[in-house]
Amino acid sequence: MPLSPRRRPRRAPRTALLAALATATATLLTLPPPAQAAASGHGSSAAAGAEEVPGMDVSRHQGTVDWQGAWNDGARWAYVKATEGATFQSPTFPEQFQGAHDAGMIRGAYHFARPDTSGATEQATHFVDHGGNWTGDGSTLPPALDLEHNPYGPDACYGRGQADMVSWIREFSDTVKARTGRAPVLYTTSDWWTRCTGGDTGFGGTNPLWVARYAASPGALPAGWSAHTFWQYANSVTFPGDQDLFHGSYDELKAFAKG
Repeated sequence: MPLSPRRRPRRAPRTALLAALATATATLLTLPPPAQAAASGHGSSAAAGAEEVPGMDVSRHQGTVDWQGAWNDGARWAYVKATEGATFQSPTFPEQFQGAHDAGMIRGAYHFARPDTSGATEQATHFVDHGGNWTGDGSTLPPALDLEHNPYGPDACYGRGQADMVSWIREFSDTVKARTGRAPVLYTTSDWWTRCTGGDTGFGGTNPLWVARYAASPGALPAGWSAHTFWQYANSVTFPGDQDLFHGSYDELKAFAKG
């Protein structure tokens, strides 16, 4: 399963991947504006006619983002990388986070998890203190935790066993919720979740899911979730950064942000 290369310099997308995505993205990015799309409930896949709100996510690798251009192209929300591990702060976060807001987007911050370098409480505290806070102003998404294959070494699970990884994620989540009032959104793939948590089912009732799958549908979701909130479906098509969809109406997106 292809993964988002957000933590590394961008490479040109593989031709085969873009070919496979062509049909799906042509449909996804020509959805009617949020106010005109037909309402639908949340589900585990992008059903025909279901309303979905286009969005994007960026990190320092995108540098200065043309937020107004992305808005004009249909993006209505964004996640921006704020921190990684217990010390790294994205130098572009303040500008990107403010730029998304200035363009009219609902935006939030995400943290790239490094379970191999420090404890969960330490990383959660670092995140909340440097961009990962939340306020119910209606324009701020809840904080998000990025859980994916380790880009720094051969062990996808950062040297942690499955039970240990589940404990790390739970501690991070509990710390963020205690500090902000919102449980973090969890970004992951079904493959990583199965491999690194053993398919733990304990987060589906507490943490919204941001599933990553570069295909025509979100596919089978990680264990514990019956529905996804966000879906990252490509790493480069129309908007700067990764391409995403909120599974619901624009009004539902605003309600989700407000909490």
